[in-house]
Amino acid sequence: MSALALEEFSALRAIYCQPEECALLAVSDGITFRIQTSVKGRLDSAILLKLSFHLPVSYPSSLPNISINSEQLTRAQCKDVKERLLEQAKRHLSEPMVHELVLWIQQNLKHIIGQSETSVCNEKSTLSRCVSTEDGIWTVLLHLDHMRAKAKYVKTVEEWTSDLRLTGRLMFMGKIILILLQGEKTSIKEYLILQKTSKVDVDSSGKKCKEKMISILCETKVQAEHKRFQAFEVKEYSILDELQKEFEAAGLTELFSEFVPALLK
Repeated sequence: MSALALEEFSALRAIYCQPEECALLAVSDGITFRIQTSVKGRLDSAILLKLSFHLPVSYPSSLPNISINSEQLTRAQCKDVKERLLEQAKRHLSEPMVHELVLWIQQNLKHIIGQSETSVCNEKSTLSRCVSTEDGIWTVLLHLDHMRAKAKYVKTVEEWTSDLRLTGRLMFMGKIILILLQGEKTSIKEYLILQKTSKVDVDSSGKKCKEKMISILCETKVQAEHKRFQAFEVKEYSILDELQKEFEAAGLTELFSEFVPALLK
């Protein structure tokens, strides 16, 4: 397989990191993997899509092979989704495209199947299949090992969060660097792939490089006891108590206790 395809799969696995969201199926004449995602269909019902991608050795100079499977769609609807995805893929030739295709189908599935007379969810499956697990606001806590080009890095993060309408904090305390984000699940996933695939920092020689030292400490749905951040802010703290109070003010005391103190060891 090409190094670019392997790098893209590694980034996708970091983004789609929940159980069964991203699975490697085969490594032969390229790489084959499946992404499983919940997408809004007609009447905003949730449709579980299983998208299988085979990236050939010549990818991304050639199109990926795509197959679509969903218990809530007819065979004809799955065929229509595949054809539309391949049309979109042609617009991204010569560049990594899988995440863009997944985002596109999440936004456009209801329009693709909108004219179909077949109900997306039949009456018997409405309760068991049509409950989205991704609705609402999510929180993700990221840990960065370092920032060499701090000013540029911070500016880039601020631009990404603004474009994706994410709120939260970029927090510095000594050598600890944390990014706490809140927003829609799809926006957080898009942020993570930008973080993984963009040349946002520089290496020891001053050459632009991608972020390879980032860890996703936690990703969870915002609960009733959590407070929403109203904006994205960059903050620096002198002592651990100040950092802890930031988490406590947002109702994230357990999140702090579970993950932050361990970074000091």
